[in-house]
Amino acid sequence: MDNSDKLRKILQPQVPEHSLDYCLELWTKTPFHFKISRSRKTKLGDFRYRRDQSIQTITINSDLNRFQFLITFIHEVAHLHTFLKFGYNIPPHGAEWKSTFQQLMQPMLTPWVFPRDLLIPLQRHMKAPKASSARDLFLMKELSKYDPVELEDNTCFLSDLKPGIQFELSGRIFKKGETRRTRVLCEEVNSGRKYLIAQLAKVKAIG
Repeated sequence: MDNSDKLRKILQPQVPEHSLDYCLELWTKTPFHFKISRSRKTKLGDFRYRRDQSIQTITINSDLNRFQFLITFIHEVAHLHTFLKFGYNIPPHGAEWKSTFQQLMQPMLTPWVFPRDLLIPLQRHMKAPKASSARDLFLMKELSKYDPVELEDNTCFLSDLKPGIQFELSGRIFKKGETRRTRVLCEEVNSGRKYLIAQLAKVKAIG
């Protein structure tokens, strides 16, 4: 089994069926090492340009649904293409990366790959892609509908709660405060300490 067949076997259960050949084509044109990583709270995928390596490495979290996995895969491949074309001394999510990401995603922006409820917010997102799709609240909410594990009863996104409502997260009780961009300033009820929590955190509302 050659490397292409190995990558196909790895990607087949991870991406939408009609995107598989395209993902393999991206690898064939610009080869890279590819690894599926355990879940990471701070990032969905990773690409780090190493000048001492002739072939770079891309990693993607294992717990992403197929559509999020595909978006993240192309996001990271766009980093690879950008650094190879423009060099190392550019902003990681600057104009060069945005343009490259848009170009690579364009062939996938079709109902043949994404269901229509995802295609509309994704097309909007791609007009000015952010450093992480997780910063696009509307897109992430739509993507979450395809997560393999459904939200439990009385569990919701922090963004759906009104200010002042108490909620449970990781066994601790908080009260929702004001929203600051992608995060919410919340007060831990027992200690009175304040924390910034992602709007997309899945929490259990109390009461």
